[in-house]
Amino acid sequence: MEKRRKEILLCGGLFAVAIIYTLLVKYIDVQEIGPNDSLVGFATINNFMFNLTGVNMLWYDITDWWGFVPLFIAFIYAMIGFIQMIKRRNILKVDKEILGLGVYYIIVIGLYIFFETCIINYRPTLMDGILEASYPSSHTLLSVCICGSSLIINKYLFKNRNFFKAENIISILSILVIVIGRFISGVHWFTDIVGAILISIALLKAFNIYIKSINIIRNKIVTRL
Repeated sequence: MEKRRKEILLCGGLFAVAIIYTLLVKYIDVQEIGPNDSLVGFATINNFMFNLTGVNMLWYDITDWWGFVPLFIAFIYAMIGFIQMIKRRNILKVDKEILGLGVYYIIVIGLYIFFETCIINYRPTLMDGILEASYPSSHTLLSVCICGSSLIINKYLFKNRNFFKAENIISILSILVIVIGRFISGVHWFTDIVGAILISIALLKAFNIYIKSINIIRNKIVTRL
């Protein structure tokens, strides 16, 4: 119980860090360094990092296409849940891990929509002549959240060790390629990448606590039986 309480407090702390960081990006060291004199928070460090990388559209295209890998992973779990629902004829009989993952995905999508409308930073470069929202990096957020949750849930769902290991390798590789590639591409400010990682870590911690709780309850039921 004490360990669980500490994990919940840590989770709350991670969310607090992500929220405070986002507010700092919005209001600290704001300067007109973006395209069309757009305002950018943490301008000094962002401008420094952007000058190091510049814009690399090759890596933008690579990460854009690689972004379909996390979406395909999410599709796999959605199909698992759908098949279970059809076979068991009740959505409430779908594995609790899958149901929780579905809610988790909805939260992630909700955050994506929120930051598309509540703009913190604009991109450091125009995309097809359009100034787009940049914080947090959506590719980073989706890849870390989806692939990270895959690493958490796989050991509870799959008995086939080869499939388990293969998907874990793909998930880890996807996170590395997209996070590093998105930074090198120069289509996001440095703080946009960091913000996406901080938000993702907080969400993953919450999801991990949920998965552990489900299995603790399940094991207690089995023990009593």
